[in-house]
Amino acid sequence: MMASNDVTGRAELLRIAAEMRRHCMKMQRMKSGNGKWHSIQDRKTVLITGATSGIGLALAQEFAREGCRLVLAASRENRLKMVAAKLEREFPTSVIGAICQDLSEDGGGIGLYGKVKARNISVDVLVNNAGFGLAGEEISLSLGRERDMIGVNISAVTELTHLFLRDMCRRGGGKILNVASVGAFQPGPYTAAYYATKAYVANYSRALRVEAKKYGVQVCVLCPGTTRTAFFEKTGSEIPVWAMSARKVAKAAFRGLERNREVIIPGAGNRLLQLLPQRVRQMGVAFLKR
Repeated sequence: MMASNDVTGRAELLRIAAEMRRHCMKMQRMKSGNGKWHSIQDRKTVLITGATSGIGLALAQEFAREGCRLVLAASRENRLKMVAAKLEREFPTSVIGAICQDLSEDGGGIGLYGKVKARNISVDVLVNNAGFGLAGEEISLSLGRERDMIGVNISAVTELTHLFLRDMCRRGGGKILNVASVGAFQPGPYTAAYYATKAYVANYSRALRVEAKKYGVQVCVLCPGTTRTAFFEKTGSEIPVWAMSARKVAKAAFRGLERNREVIIPGAGNRLLQLLPQRVRQMGVAFLKR
């Protein structure tokens, strides 16, 4: 009986060992097979614009937590250095670049691309997060500020996406996450130009996703709802009580990018709102922003 039990026990151990070997081989194939990568980890290099606050900073922390190398870009140099130093203390060896660039200026995206290339940095993941909004009646807003907003939200996103997408397609892999808004899905009275810029980002990203697929490049668009960021401070309004934290948005964005979601909408409530008729959502925006 003892001999029989020993044989049975050894057979079970051999079976478990074989199963573990098969699992390890499967994981290895997933990481290296077909020139694709199925995880954002493995020390991928991530360029994040608008990385010093809000969703951008939360995304930087999320990627750093997963072992990625970070290239941070923002327009305020002092703030950028401070955030880079903080992230480096929290996640040693995570920050490999901190680049100051004003994306509202003409050719701002091209300028940032040039600075990244000058440092011989190959970007695996591009996160176009930088952007800002303006609220109020169109006739009361500064035309100059609207032009700046369009420069950051549309022109810079287009320039950076175009240039880094070209590099990724040549290499046969990469990921791009463009940050839009749930405001992309309907007109926004009293935030007319801002919502229009986000509609551009969403539609541009979804179209490029189809084009880029055959090159092994993934394009996703993040459409958060109301989020606790400096957006409200800049527009002089209070943060609504239902606003999500930037960290929750970043976690949803990271998961969605890993799973290759075309459109990432954090929060069940935000997703449910998209089921309402567009006219109803538009009237709701007008009521809240008036």
